[in-house]
Amino acid sequence: MSTAFLLTTVVIVATPGTGVLYTLAAGLSRGARASVVAAVGCTLGIVPHMVAAITGLAALLHTSALAFQVLKYVGVAYLLFMAWSILRDKGALTVEETAPLSATKVIVSGVLINVLNPKLTLFFFAFLPQFVSADEAHASLRMLKLSGVFMLVTLAVFVVYGVFAAAVRNQIISRPRVLTWMRRGFGGAFLALAGKLAFTER
Repeated sequence: MSTAFLLTTVVIVATPGTGVLYTLAAGLSRGARASVVAAVGCTLGIVPHMVAAITGLAALLHTSALAFQVLKYVGVAYLLFMAWSILRDKGALTVEETAPLSATKVIVSGVLINVLNPKLTLFFFAFLPQFVSADEAHASLRMLKLSGVFMLVTLAVFVVYGVFAAAVRNQIISRPRVLTWMRRGFGGAFLALAGKLAFTER
């Protein structure tokens, strides 16, 4: 594995996106455990994209405008749903002292956030081949290994984000007005990401 691949992966993963926002929201609203579970969910959401890239399904999204548009707008709809969930009175940034969401629900939401992002599939399709020789005997195996590294880095970075958010959670709990503005900020961020994805071209 090249140093260039690792450094590029860290930069890409650390750049705030939907997964980072979701993990931060989980850490702020429900604590460190929920943030780690959310990070696991977002990481698992990478698997379908990895499989698509390795099996060649990403080529379909790259060449078929209809397939790309369908997945894109499903992703937009889900981001809008996330924004609505956060902005409503009992949204994702309401601090949960009792009856927290089950780990399964947190993971499913994290998986859906990344699964419904067609740009992630295209990222794998365009990014991984740069580090795999065209005449390599076991190209698929190498892509699988590189994808595994990408997932591990994603998990590690997201856990750091989430645990940090959980660490400042107690300071947030005592400031309802801060919670309100943070909820609005996260909701607005998801709306902005939905708008950006809606106008994204292949």
